[in-house]
Amino acid sequence: MDVKGQAAIVTGGASGLGGATASALAAAGAKVAIFDLQEELGQKKAAEIGGVFVKCNVADAASAEAAVKTAVEKLGAPRVAVNCAGIGRAARTISKNGPHALEMFAQVINVNLIGTFNLIRLASWEMSKAEPLAGGERGVIVNTASVAAFDGQIGQAAYSASKGGVVGMTLPIARDLASIGVRVCTIAPGLFLTPMMMGLSEEAQKSLGAQVPFPSRLGDPSEYAALAMHIVQNAMLNGEVIRLDGAIRMAPK
Repeated sequence: MDVKGQAAIVTGGASGLGGATASALAAAGAKVAIFDLQEELGQKKAAEIGGVFVKCNVADAASAEAAVKTAVEKLGAPRVAVNCAGIGRAARTISKNGPHALEMFAQVINVNLIGTFNLIRLASWEMSKAEPLAGGERGVIVNTASVAAFDGQIGQAAYSASKGGVVGMTLPIARDLASIGVRVCTIAPGLFLTPMMMGLSEEAQKSLGAQVPFPSRLGDPSEYAALAMHIVQNAMLNGEVIRLDGAIRMAPK
């Protein structure tokens, strides 16, 4: 798909993987709506790329519905939706303090898995109402999982379950939406220099990067964005989960 002049939605688009993807889409000529809860950062990113910011809680049905409606009113029906919004919480199944808090587990599932599906269902509905482009394509959806979906570490039961759910629903949703010409793929990043990683010391960042076979460093968000853009542009990529991880396989801890 050629995104020039087309509307796109990026959740978690204020920073990190989503921010880099929003910038890449805008650079290719797309009209980008940034969905995020970080209002100040979101407004700043939107101004930087000439897009629009819409405050959105992806895990809340009403918030997401209102955000998509606003994006459609301002930019038109989305042709691209990239789901980067997510949270990371860590806790062992049991510890000296007792069992894993069920509320924490539910929160991670609600944001990372249900929030992703929430935007998929809403964005694909709007895509279905748009006229098909060349080849019958109406839209492309790119989701974000994690290598934790496959190599979950100690303390990652909730996070791995949420990202494993994103992996698991990729193919059935791609099959669901094939009849309307909407493709669905998922990227499973490894260790990337996101805002969470930036909170670590330089020494800790280097130590984590050294675990990656090659290149032995943390991934740059622009590399995630480059893959997202390739998925959008390559019409034969559909129903696939792609690891973007420098060949790392995570150890238990």
